[in-house]
Formats: sequence, C-alpha cells, structure tokens
Amino acid sequence: MYKLEKFDELVACFEKLPGVGKKNAQKYAYHVALYDSFLGLNLAHNIEEAVRFLKYCLMCGGISQNEICDICNDDDRDREILCIVESPRDIFTIEHSNSFEGLYFVFDDINKIENLKNNILKNKIKEILFAFTPGIKSDGLMLFIENELVGLNLNFTKIAQGVPVGVSLENIDMLSLSKAIKNKHNA
Repeated sequence: MYKLEKFDELVACFEKLPGVGKKNAQKYAYHVALYDSFLGLNLAHNIEEAVRFLKYCLMCGGISQNEICDICNDDDRDREILCIVESPRDIFTIEHSNSFEGLYFVFDDINKIENLKNNILKNKIKEILFAFTPGIKSDGLMLFIENELVGLNLNFTKIAQGVPVGVSLENIDMLSLSKAIKNKHNA
C-alpha cells in the first residue's frame, strides 16, 4: 500500500474542517504542499497568527484582536439597540449586509445572562433585536431572555422571517411560508 505519512497527516487535518470530505482534503493538501508551496507556507503563517492573536471580545463575545472589539469601541454606533446573535460568525454576516448600526451580544450559553444584563445596563440599551436562526429552540431562548430581562424597560424585536427573494413557493418549507403569510404587510 502506497503511504505518504506527512501527506496523509495533512489530508487528515483538512478532513476535520466542516464540509471537507476526503477528495477535497486530498486536493487541498496537494495544492498547498506541492502545487503552490508558497501559498501553503503563507496559509500556515496566517493560521498561526490568527490562533495567536484572535480572541473573544469581553463585552459582546464577538471575534477581536483586542480585549474589546472595534464595534464595541465605536462611539458612532447606535448604543441604544443591541442585536443578540447565536454565534460570533453571525456578526460578520450582519455587518457584511450593512443593515445594522447598533451593538451586538453573542448569546451561545444561557449562563451568559448576567453578562447580557450588565451590557444592557452599561450601554443604556432600549431595544433588543433577536437575530436567531428561526425555530422552536430559538423561540424558547428568546422567551427565556425576555423573562430574564423583565423590568429593564426594553423593546423586544426580531428579524423578519419568510420567503427568500428569488425562491419559488414550491421550494419553501411550510414553517417559513406560514410565518411569511402571518407576518404580511402592505405592498
């Protein structure tokens, strides 16, 4: 049997990445080790730097190079609205859309409720925007958070749900379709 220990170890590392199967892992390993070794060395260096310097923001839980991220430190942000997300990756997605100018809070563990309360009080938040993946678990989590924040005089909102642009109705799941109809608005 033909074995290349170092190549096989590199393939095994790529296979551990989400969505990467054996064939793609082999393709990536070949590309960075042999076809474009400069890219491979550059990739290795950037991974090492990211692991060394990236951390979670102490205020919001987003990804940062400092103790407090640039978003939390930005005085031009709307400090009265807090968008609660499930993952630091969600912040990237929302920021990329250029549709939100407030602050964020990553709520990926119910034990973060005290941190959330402190963040709300410190920033004098008036509105909470939930940006969770639609589902029963998310609905339950939103209810839990709302109950824990009773008495803070907050307005609770959530991102709209419904039919995505460019998708025919026959390809929409029933939950999304029923929510879109339920939450209809003037055309």
